[in-house]
Amino acid sequence: MRSTLTDIAREAGVSSATVDRVLNNRSGVKHRTREIVMDAARRLGYLGPAAHNASAEGRVRLDFVLPAGTNTFIANLLRQLQSQGTARPDLDVRVHSIEGFNPDTLAGTLQELRGETMGVGVIALDHPTVREAMRSLASSGVPIVTLVSDILHVPRTGYIGIDNRAAGRLAGYLLGRFLGRETKGKIALFAGSLSYRGHEEREMGFRHIIADEFPALEIVELREIRDDRERAFEEAAALLKRHPDLAGIYNIGAGNSGIGQALAEAGKAESIIFVGHELTEHSKRLLLNGVMDAVIDQNPRVEAREALSMLDCAVRGKPIDYHPPRLQVIFRENIPET
Repeated sequence: MRSTLTDIAREAGVSSATVDRVLNNRSGVKHRTREIVMDAARRLGYLGPAAHNASAEGRVRLDFVLPAGTNTFIANLLRQLQSQGTARPDLDVRVHSIEGFNPDTLAGTLQELRGETMGVGVIALDHPTVREAMRSLASSGVPIVTLVSDILHVPRTGYIGIDNRAAGRLAGYLLGRFLGRETKGKIALFAGSLSYRGHEEREMGFRHIIADEFPALEIVELREIRDDRERAFEEAAALLKRHPDLAGIYNIGAGNSGIGQALAEAGKAESIIFVGHELTEHSKRLLLNGVMDAVIDQNPRVEAREALSMLDCAVRGKPIDYHPPRLQVIFRENIPET
């Protein structure tokens, strides 16, 4: 069945009226928005095969380095990079999944790409060896974008992702309001790894708003779980035994399913407020079951689209028009259609 204007609008993140204006070449739409709509129309097959007859000449090779593991959000981002890359005949997109928490492995992978690639996107650990590898790669003329978690003081073309400090503050505000401004209680944090600047920024934002607006709440522990659901389950189960009166949990990274399992098995799903990140099949199920109370989402489809566009423009010397992903809070009652 052929895609509709509504399908294209949903995929591009614009209104159906905007799609109609673009497809009929009417005025009143920004150039970058036109590119996004046309890209969505091509990927959905609306424009037919003629739109894909671009020559292989001039293809841009782009490489993305992502952490391997059980992080469902990263898996979704990987699929989006691959599927959107396949739909772009002007691009040759390759994705490398590596051990996510080993800076030497990441640095080595970046060094191996020197002379082999035209642009690189990376979810990078903030570590001296990684920063040096990024500097070396950039010095060879390869544009680099950071994805999801940023690194400062390195030559990069841009950062694709949300404001992680704002995300942490939002999580603290949600947790505090769920529990009540005057409520005294214990809360705990889980993080993938604070070697990711994004996780560190979320923690800082969370701690600041709790201290400023909800001083009756006490942060009793912060556990690093390496974005692994089994480790998340074990750490959460042990935490609940140490603090049977725990009132709230904020999960900075992945591992929501492991934490949710621990809460359910301990009979604490109803009594502990649980806020985390990324709408995946796991977190959606936890919302529907009432185990999670809120999910702060960033859109991997948008991040993949913007990363491909930013690197392609940087390689070809075109102006970059960045459309950042938006923070969205999702509750049980407003889970979006997939």
